[in-house]
Amino acid sequence: MRCLILAAATMALFAGSIWAANEYPLTEDSKPQEGVPKGEVKGPFKWNDSKIYPGTEREYYLYIPAQYDANKPHCVFVLQDGIGRAKGWNIPTVLDNLIHKGEVPPQIGIFIGHGIVPAANDQAQPRFNRSYEYDAVGDKYARFLLEEILPAVAKDYNLSTDPNDRAIGGASSGAICAFNVAWERPNEFRRVYSTIGTYVSLRGADALPRLIRKYETKPIRVFLQDGANDLDIYAGDWFIANQDMLSALKYSGYEVEHAWGEGGHDGKQSAAVTPDALRFLWKDYPAPIGVGHPPKRRTDIVIPGEGWQLVAEGFKFTEGPAINEKGELYFTDIPNGRIHKLESDGTVSVFAENSPGVNGLMFGPDGKLYACQNGTQKIVRYTMDGQEETVCEGAPSNDLIVLANGSGYFTDPGNHKVWHFSKDGKLSLADEGIAKPNGIIASPDQTLITVADTDGRFTYSYQVQPDGKLAYKQTYGHLHVPDDTHKSGADGMTVDTEGRIYVTTRIGLQVMDQLGRVHIILDKPGPGWLSNAVFGGPDMDTLYVTCGQQVFKRKVKAQGVYPFKAPVMPPRPGL
Repeated sequence: MRCLILAAATMALFAGSIWAANEYPLTEDSKPQEGVPKGEVKGPFKWNDSKIYPGTEREYYLYIPAQYDANKPHCVFVLQDGIGRAKGWNIPTVLDNLIHKGEVPPQIGIFIGHGIVPAANDQAQPRFNRSYEYDAVGDKYARFLLEEILPAVAKDYNLSTDPNDRAIGGASSGAICAFNVAWERPNEFRRVYSTIGTYVSLRGADALPRLIRKYETKPIRVFLQDGANDLDIYAGDWFIANQDMLSALKYSGYEVEHAWGEGGHDGKQSAAVTPDALRFLWKDYPAPIGVGHPPKRRTDIVIPGEGWQLVAEGFKFTEGPAINEKGELYFTDIPNGRIHKLESDGTVSVFAENSPGVNGLMFGPDGKLYACQNGTQKIVRYTMDGQEETVCEGAPSNDLIVLANGSGYFTDPGNHKVWHFSKDGKLSLADEGIAKPNGIIASPDQTLITVADTDGRFTYSYQVQPDGKLAYKQTYGHLHVPDDTHKSGADGMTVDTEGRIYVTTRIGLQVMDQLGRVHIILDKPGPGWLSNAVFGGPDMDTLYVTCGQQVFKRKVKAQGVYPFKAPVMPPRPGL
């Protein structure tokens, strides 16, 4: 009995200490202050005409600061979980006080709830969209805000469209939603307030810390909050996941602050730290949030300050970038059946036309430009005065590689095949069975061939045999895929002297080491389909990519190789 009493007393003492540790008193900034102009909370407003989340209904409220001037664009603070979250954090009062003191700019608050598809009848439940909208990665919720909610509010209030003027926040699933909006659209939102964030395995958010480490650093500022007694369930450990986010953000050079406590999955600490969080997010405003210093990566190819530059536009669909021995760029405009050349002065000329369905290009050891002329089901080559010659015919083609010995390979996506052609143009089947074989590239030593699968998440590796056959096929390269599809969109590829392979995909230019592991992902330079890549320039240290109707370039700390020259042995990879 004495032991039981002692145990009960100990448990009571322990519970009391946890309770005390989870008590976070509010500061004066979260309480109404005399003489401070008060903003107005308006609502509820209904939104039941969503095209992105059809059938859903939801409410949102607006906070309009006392300092609102309809003649000036105003900053925006979007908060998930609606008026309940805003009241729980005392957001209207906090904004009144901080705006009055000049510690944050005047801003319009948009407190929006998750969607619900109403029940079909009185014996049924509604469909609750909270997890679907908030926990998912991808750009759907960002598009919902940008295409539906912000335009609706902008009809009545002057909202800034500058990403530097937009903040977004939330708790739990609403927190990962807030971060994901800025992650997907840093050109639209750059300030994130995340509390007890659900960066765990519910709908793929557990991948975010890994992606943060691999993507180029984005211009986002983040405040994280969580407690040591947050959830630890089937999907993961919330506190560990938030620490993982902090570690990844720091590693990648983001401007990030955090507040760790002893609390659980509640809003006590977040309510207390909200004033400090907003001060941090808006500090130095209106100075723009920039990109932090990139980390020292194992694959260290990014040059600070060197981003994508537009070099050509106005085409229907660009593809097939190829480099001659001088490092000069040639590329195709498939719908127009043309091959273009980027001249040294930056102008674009027509090198060849009337080449039906011309796609992939590659120079050969003979100095001629080889092309996949898919409209005629031929591989052709062009002399430098534009004269066309037939290499082989009888198979559809998409992309090709020409080796130093004059032979080559090309992909045939529609028939799921890879073909080999000899120096004299004889065709033979090299492989079949890949869902959609597309890009193709050789290792610097020309002993391995890699084929991209547009409809899968792997690239395939083969070893070249003396007779040109391909052996030892493996799903070797592991690519990242978008949340809404298992198809990577892997298309064209290029390779550097280290044996690293650069793969154009839906989510960006993924750079794999020799072992097929993605080390870094370079952002897509534009909204179009990222179709192909090649190294060029006098020093072969400039990446060119074809993207939709445009062509871009950027300098990197890497050098490409010429597949049509003598093989080059790359260094042994780090295992």
